[in-house]
Amino acid sequence: MDETKILKELSNYIFHLFRDDPTGHDFFHMKRVAATARKIAEHEGADPFIAEAAGWIHDAGDDKLFKDPQQASEKAFIFLHSLGIPSKTIEDIEKAYKDTSYRKGLIPSSLEGKIVQDADRIDAIGAVGIARTFAYGGANGQLIYHEGEKANSVQHFYDKLLHLKDTLHTETAKKIAFERHEFLEKFLEQFHLEWQGGE
Repeated sequence: MDETKILKELSNYIFHLFRDDPTGHDFFHMKRVAATARKIAEHEGADPFIAEAAGWIHDAGDDKLFKDPQQASEKAFIFLHSLGIPSKTIEDIEKAYKDTSYRKGLIPSSLEGKIVQDADRIDAIGAVGIARTFAYGGANGQLIYHEGEKANSVQHFYDKLLHLKDTLHTETAKKIAFERHEFLEKFLEQFHLEWQGGE
């Protein structure tokens, strides 16, 4: 099995699937999650290929992004089979791909799955995470901020993003997340100062 060739084919598939996404769940998000998952896997003694492959497809089937999420998921795995990946390896990728969603509150059963979940959550914090939050809010008609309205982009920091560092599984991910979390806190402090007309 030529892992390099397979991952290149997989990245091309994901590019065509997510290249026009305006919500922060675009091809580059998938690329970052895949790369971070590989990096964490290498440090944590997990399988880098399974972690990276699952990272590439982790949003193929997200119900926020697809009208028919089950069909999107099934197509992704049909594509994996077409690449000549052994069935057992695909089973391991599927195990790592499942249960990574924050909203569902589930913990993946495999180490590679925990790593993909960590990588996805890392991409939701820090400078890129901030940009993605406002991209998602704008694409879904949310206000930037409103003190009396819960459905706004800044509220999302308090509802989710500030809690992510405490949900990570691996020590490698926790180290990466530390500075990004601090950046979120500094951003919010400055945001509220400016929002009130301060300097």
